[in-house]
Order: sequence, then structure tokens, then C-alpha cells
Amino acid sequence: MATKKYTVTLPEELAEAIRAEVGPGGFSRYVTHAIERQRERERLHEAVQWWESEYGEITEAELAEVEAEHRDLERQHAERMRSRDAGEQREQREKPHEQKRDAA
Repeated sequence: MATKKYTVTLPEELAEAIRAEVGPGGFSRYVTHAIERQRERERLHEAVQWWESEYGEITEAELAEVEAEHRDLERQHAERMRSRDAGEQREQREKPHEQKRDAA
């Protein structure tokens, strides 16, 4: 993707805090990511507005159901990551044994 340099004005404390977190060269990437996320939120907000104009306002019950599904998906993902990490750790522990066998 082509890039172009722009000048923006930011509160100094905010800019310096970000620069301290991301290090040299990471500031533009951080700002780009933040802008992309904001655009995604705006598009999502537009989609929700359209949905509600077509089908009515989202109810508290529907929202609670979606939040419960989201929590369940997050839990499943965390379990998969723990399982994957445990497998990788097991592989790391077994590698020294394999190297000893290969040397023999």
C-alpha cells in the first residue's frame, strides 16, 4: 500500500506516551492501526443503524444473548490456546531427549 506523509496535531502527553510504548519507528504504525479501528467502529455503527431501521431496535435480551455467545467463544479460544501452548511446551521438553538419542 502506498503511503503519504501528513501532519497532524496531537496532545503532547498522549503522543509521547504512545512513542514510549511503541518505540522508534512504531508511531506511524500505531496511529494507522488506531485510525483503521475507528473506521471499523464507524462502519459497524452504520450497519447497526441500518439493521435497527429495518428490523427494529436491538433488545436487551438479544444483546445479552450475543454477549453470552461472545463470552463462550472467548472461553473456547482461551482453552484452545492453553492446549496449544501446553503441546508446544511438551515438544520443547522432549526435544533434548531426541537430540541425545540422535547423538548415540
